[in-house]
Amino acid sequence: MDNKKKIENISLILIVAIILLVPVYLIKEKISKARIDKESQTEHTFVGRSTCIECHAKEYQAWEGSHHDLAMDYANDSTVLGDFNNVELVTQGNTHKFYKKDDKFFVFTDGENGEMQEFEVKYTFGYTPLQQYLVEFDGGRLQTLPLTWNTVDSNWYHMVDSIYKNEKVDHKNWLHWTNQAQNWNGMCADCHSTNLVKGYNVETDTYNTTWSEIDVSCEACHGPASQHLEWANLPKYSRNGFTNYGLTVQTSNLDSKAYVEQCARCHTRRGALSDYKHGNSSFYNHMIPSLPTEPDFHIDGQILDEDYVYTSFTQSKMYMNGIKCNDCHDVHSTKRLFEGNALCLQCHKADNYDTKNHHFHKDFGEKGEAVISESGVRFEVGEGTQCVNCHMHGQYFMGIDYRNDHSFRNPRPDLSKKLGTPNACNQCHANETNDWAQAYIEKWYGKRKRYQYGEAFALARDGSDEGFEKLKGIYSDDLYPEIVRSTAIEFMGTQYQDSAKSILFEALLNLNVQIRYTALRSLNISDNQMLDNILPLLYDEVKAIRIEVASKLMGIDSTLISENYKEVLKQVSAEYLETLKHSADFPGGKFNLANYYYNHGILDKAEKFYIAALKQDNQLHDIKINLAYLYNTQGKSDKAALLFESYLETNPNNGAVLFSYGLLLSELTRYNESLEYLLKANKVQPLNARIDYNIAMMHDFLKNEKEAERFLIQSITKDTENFAYYSALLNFYVKHKHPELSNLAKQMLAKFPNVENINQLNQFVEE
Repeated sequence: MDNKKKIENISLILIVAIILLVPVYLIKEKISKARIDKESQTEHTFVGRSTCIECHAKEYQAWEGSHHDLAMDYANDSTVLGDFNNVELVTQGNTHKFYKKDDKFFVFTDGENGEMQEFEVKYTFGYTPLQQYLVEFDGGRLQTLPLTWNTVDSNWYHMVDSIYKNEKVDHKNWLHWTNQAQNWNGMCADCHSTNLVKGYNVETDTYNTTWSEIDVSCEACHGPASQHLEWANLPKYSRNGFTNYGLTVQTSNLDSKAYVEQCARCHTRRGALSDYKHGNSSFYNHMIPSLPTEPDFHIDGQILDEDYVYTSFTQSKMYMNGIKCNDCHDVHSTKRLFEGNALCLQCHKADNYDTKNHHFHKDFGEKGEAVISESGVRFEVGEGTQCVNCHMHGQYFMGIDYRNDHSFRNPRPDLSKKLGTPNACNQCHANETNDWAQAYIEKWYGKRKRYQYGEAFALARDGSDEGFEKLKGIYSDDLYPEIVRSTAIEFMGTQYQDSAKSILFEALLNLNVQIRYTALRSLNISDNQMLDNILPLLYDEVKAIRIEVASKLMGIDSTLISENYKEVLKQVSAEYLETLKHSADFPGGKFNLANYYYNHGILDKAEKFYIAALKQDNQLHDIKINLAYLYNTQGKSDKAALLFESYLETNPNNGAVLFSYGLLLSELTRYNESLEYLLKANKVQPLNARIDYNIAMMHDFLKNEKEAERFLIQSITKDTENFAYYSALLNFYVKHKHPELSNLAKQMLAKFPNVENINQLNQFVEE
């Protein structure tokens, strides 16, 4: 074959190849697109950890036996660690017993009516350093026994003795183990099992709680894996149509913020908005994490009550410098990657930090004496050289669970003296003073100290002008962690609402969800400008923000809301109602749901949930006030009066309630009692001119003319620009033909020249 022919044949082959390749490419593209469409339309379902082992044996083996694996289990001989061999514990005024019958575990303890009863243990909860036990009740409830097994020292203890010291918690107290404070379904379940659906029925106040796996398994973090299995079963060349390997949750190639938020779902104090749905772009669609504020944290952000790490860690330099949870912890075994200082020396140079020139403490093996810390921990000689003991000092929670503060801070005895906050030096050397510790700090590290945001928050707490200036500086400085800037915003809203208005409006537009939400929550709608600034947030992509707007708009006159927002407000209000129902298993949730119905005029349901909330926790006295107002609007004054009386027994100095009760007593024709409570309200709120006015009216009715005049004059003195109080005094003078009538009329003509019908005063002016 000549060369020309060869070339022609090759060209023909190439042309054919091109013709053939184009359809194949188009077909492949079409298949990929179809798979992506199918993936987006197909619901991801949970398939269980047994499907993961074949490909992920290493990760599975690390997870097996971890705290996540042992987070919850069925009670049997292999899972129950406590001693149920007919042992007793005498505490809280009772003798509690632990025993077995027919391979089942039982506890004899005080029940819902306070009587000692037998309860079967159905589930174990946790593993070490303590293990708790769950008991089934009617309505699908699982309750957490306070009788707890100490797995370190192998003994029983009563949780109340450790957490609520010097308090006897009986069956009437909402903290009692049979009441809602110790309910598993709402308090604990969400983070101890996989694919947890609370299943709370708000109408029947019952649960149908379900899970796909009883513990924290693979899909608890990676999300439902049905499409991941489909991806894994395909040949490699057919996998291109799947995003993130078919998983709903991306867990690799994440920045520190996104990674930490994966863990924050459970490792933070928070309020839940709904059952957790994997794949949400923001965890504010599911929950609202706590800020580091009192009473759960010290004023400088250190842990005070239980913190599940997120709120502490996101204050830290570690977090701000890109450190993630898995830089220190194996996410499958939950163990630290290294023990001792080796963990910190991954990043921090040993020559600089793992030396006596840095920590100034005796090393292991050197002579010295152990110290007993503020929390009762015994620190042996050498433990002062460990990074965590100076920079992550901790305390006990739940009696025996020692947890380290993850905000990674330097000891500051100077702030302890100034703010009353703890510091690692004195937490270990509990018998020494702050001055003693500060002297060593200055000797070793010099006198220079960095400004700590707790100083600003303490000033703001006191409402000082300096505090406001410091808050502005913190909020506007991107070098501060976002959670600290958010806390500054919250202080601005609570302490400096009027002065901070423009800053709060600006923060509503911040790209950071936490800052945006905190600014919104901190605003009180007091004028049209406020209303105009929050209404656009009804369209926010984040659920927590949308429903917070709906919450704030509940008490607003609907005529003030533009027609442009009424339809979306209707939709968001429905979303808000579902959120309220989700959390209505708790008394606070029932209270909020009742307020929703009250503000929407559905009074029968409002009454139902106010009463149900009080039944769950009779210490929530504020509920009594709202229910009293509801009864008053219905004309049930006697019922309202009983609630006011009950509230004032425990809160005798609430001026607003004293005032309201005084007015109600007047309606009930109990006039002398009415005057008594109005006078009490006046003492508590001496600047409230409205109270003076009502006292004056009551004195006038009771023929005490001099006292009536005195209190009317006081109302004017306290509120000099209120025409109504002048009019009341004028009418009083007309009624009693008082000689000061003409002078008052002249004064009013001069002070209020533009008030409607003001010229009618001329008839009272003497020529």
